[in-house]
Amino acid sequence: MGETAGLEAQTLELWRGERRLFKDLSLVVRPGTLLHVRGANGAGKTSLLRVLCGTSPADEGRVLWNGVPIAQQRLEYHAELAYLGHRDGLKQDLTASENLRFVLALRTATPAHGLEETLTELGLARAVDLPVRSLSAGQRRRVALARCLLSDAPLWILDEPFSNLDSAGRAWGEQCLARHLDHQGMIIITSHHSVDVPGYATAVLDL
Repeated sequence: MGETAGLEAQTLELWRGERRLFKDLSLVVRPGTLLHVRGANGAGKTSLLRVLCGTSPADEGRVLWNGVPIAQQRLEYHAELAYLGHRDGLKQDLTASENLRFVLALRTATPAHGLEETLTELGLARAVDLPVRSLSAGQRRRVALARCLLSDAPLWILDEPFSNLDSAGRAWGEQCLARHLDHQGMIIITSHHSVDVPGYATAVLDL
């Protein structure tokens, strides 16, 4: 892969009202690497992720995907991006299986095989036919993470993905991260917990 492969942000600046969240912020995430964004509540972590996703414009600077500004390739960029925000983004009246099948149907390059195995791995084998609204917060978060795991997106942008997960759930989540990195995926993650993925290149950005 060339030197331009991956995500790059150049001299970003973002204001919220009278408050500047960050200035001259630059970063690079190459295939097979993870960037952990840290900071106190209100430091601008979620705002930065939205800029990197292309859903919120920066006041200055630009974001590039494989060397091309994302503003010039929005559809192509979003097709290669899996985003998990604070909210799980699940349809509450659908089951876990139906939610995942719905997402996979939108990503036509992704086969549905392995879905049932993933639900079993999630510990949801007995709850596959229950509506998501009846699942616990931790179970819903696992389903939301599974959408990234089952997608073919090379770039994952995850905002506090381990919220509502117990220690076993976080361990499973970190295994998902390792699996993605092992396939030369890229991850940008915010987390109040330390992110431990031994054997993989990890960078830290403090806001």
